[in-house]
Amino acid sequence: MTVLIAPDERPEKTPATSGRRRRPRTVPSFVLNLAALALGIAVWAGATSAHLVDVPGPLSVGSRALDMAGDGTLGEDALASLRRVFLGFALGTLLAVPVGFLMGWYPLARGLLEPYVQFFRTVPPLAIIPLAIVTMGIGETPKVFVIFLAAFLSSVVAAFQGVIGVDSTLVNAARVLGAKDRVIFLKVVVPAATPFLLVGMRIGLGASWATVVAAELIAADKGLGYEMMHAQTYYDLPTIFVGLISIGVIGLVMDRLLLRAERHLTAWQERR
Repeated sequence: MTVLIAPDERPEKTPATSGRRRRPRTVPSFVLNLAALALGIAVWAGATSAHLVDVPGPLSVGSRALDMAGDGTLGEDALASLRRVFLGFALGTLLAVPVGFLMGWYPLARGLLEPYVQFFRTVPPLAIIPLAIVTMGIGETPKVFVIFLAAFLSSVVAAFQGVIGVDSTLVNAARVLGAKDRVIFLKVVVPAATPFLLVGMRIGLGASWATVVAAELIAADKGLGYEMMHAQTYYDLPTIFVGLISIGVIGLVMDRLLLRAERHLTAWQERR
């Protein structure tokens, strides 16, 4: 017997019956970032207007930033600090990659170099600033050197950890297929260690900015750290806030560039 269903009595199609499932809508990350920024500024403005904290508000800091940008002070200081960070960070990373890979791939290199790496890791780069200034003077060399050291130590450990963390099954499978050590290193080890290295570079970037500000606080005639130290003498809080925000913004932009490079170089990796 055939049962006829009237048009108005047909069951409605649901995601389960139609075979289609609605994916939950996700808010774009940049929208969340803008919302977090607006919320932070609102909290900052509310706290200062209610006199909950004795700091300048967003309007006074923004006004001071415009004044410093107008007379060229902010641009010169930012470029001076950025140049030091970029040079020290680039040199530290370039040296950390081969050293970390050598330590991870060759037991002899690991035994010779790892004690020195671990020793200097326990010594904060900030503690080396006085020694660097005494031995190298107050020019650019000591500042770049301590930044180089901070970036190198973070990146070399990450590269080393990435190499020794490679799945041995992949290496053995490549050897069974007849691959030489050079091919295994370039085609298996290097791609597998790249995510670790990039994470170490991001950590080293933050350490580089912390180090350059400390170095400029001690001996410098230009830079964001120097400007903040100079403002402290006159209790110029808006200028100090401009320096802090400038460092944060520049560091955030550099970190996002590294993150984009990471996504491009590790496109094969599954992400959530």
